[in-house]
Amino acid sequence: MTANKPIDVASMADELRARSRATLARAITLIESRRADHQAAARDLVQALLPQTGQAIRVGITGSPGVGKSTTIDALGMFLIERGHRVAVLAVDPSSARTGGSILGDKTRMARLSAEQHAFIRPSPSSGTLGGVAAKTREAMLLCEAAGFDVVLVETVGIGQSETAVCDMTDFFLALMLPGAGDELQGIKKGLVELADMIAINKADGDNVARANLAAAEYRGALHILTPRSEHWHPPVLTYSGLTGAGIAELWQKILDHRTAMQACGDFAARRREQQVKWMWTMLEDRWKARLRADPAIRAKVKSTEAAVADGRVTPALGADQIAELMT
Repeated sequence: MTANKPIDVASMADELRARSRATLARAITLIESRRADHQAAARDLVQALLPQTGQAIRVGITGSPGVGKSTTIDALGMFLIERGHRVAVLAVDPSSARTGGSILGDKTRMARLSAEQHAFIRPSPSSGTLGGVAAKTREAMLLCEAAGFDVVLVETVGIGQSETAVCDMTDFFLALMLPGAGDELQGIKKGLVELADMIAINKADGDNVARANLAAAEYRGALHILTPRSEHWHPPVLTYSGLTGAGIAELWQKILDHRTAMQACGDFAARRREQQVKWMWTMLEDRWKARLRADPAIRAKVKSTEAAVADGRVTPALGADQIAELMT
């Protein structure tokens, strides 16, 4: 994708349909680009591939640092590949704008999966707002589906809004927890549990088995007092070991059971439709912000308005109105 060479969208689409991993990597780089010509080509590419998307199982995975997300994804990914699936792993990391993200470390911890031809691991963009990162991850997910990956695992670092963003782009949202029950339960984020379609307690191996079972019982009790996302699915709580692989088969079966239940009641299609609309609004907000940054005249007026608000000469509400008028 050099500056003077036009992008052949049709050829790129054909190569993706032929399951070229190298082309998939280039296509995701294209959608992450901020160049106007690249963005236009990326929109054409996603549109051309739309008929080949939507069939994959999309699973969001969250959990605090140290819970074993990478080990879990490595074990789950290998389990799926052994059963004939092709697995893509994408990361949503809102902190990557500051730190560059941790996906390289994750790839070393996903040692088996990263060496598999039937797996594809990709980090989130290294800069931009959470909304921008999430929007690019959605597009990357569609490209992975068009390239023949039938399971897409979307990982979040578990920081605030990133959990909601990943929940909004996946069919199943898995929250990973550690054994510890009482103390863990005191610090649990109610919002996270309300989003989760399943809670899985990791590190249920060796001396930890009893503690993991106790933690699972505590979480089951907590879930009883919360309203589930769907009346047709009550989030289960499982224990497993990402290290030994014990419980991974049961974990995957629950994901399949959820898909069957949601399709039977119509919630699956409804959630996918909602996701499409939310995606559109996220993209629109991103375009507005891009225009504010790109136009020198508008950017100067925005800076002036920011200064007036900061100095207390203009209220934030009036400042927002003034900036909104620049967009008309």
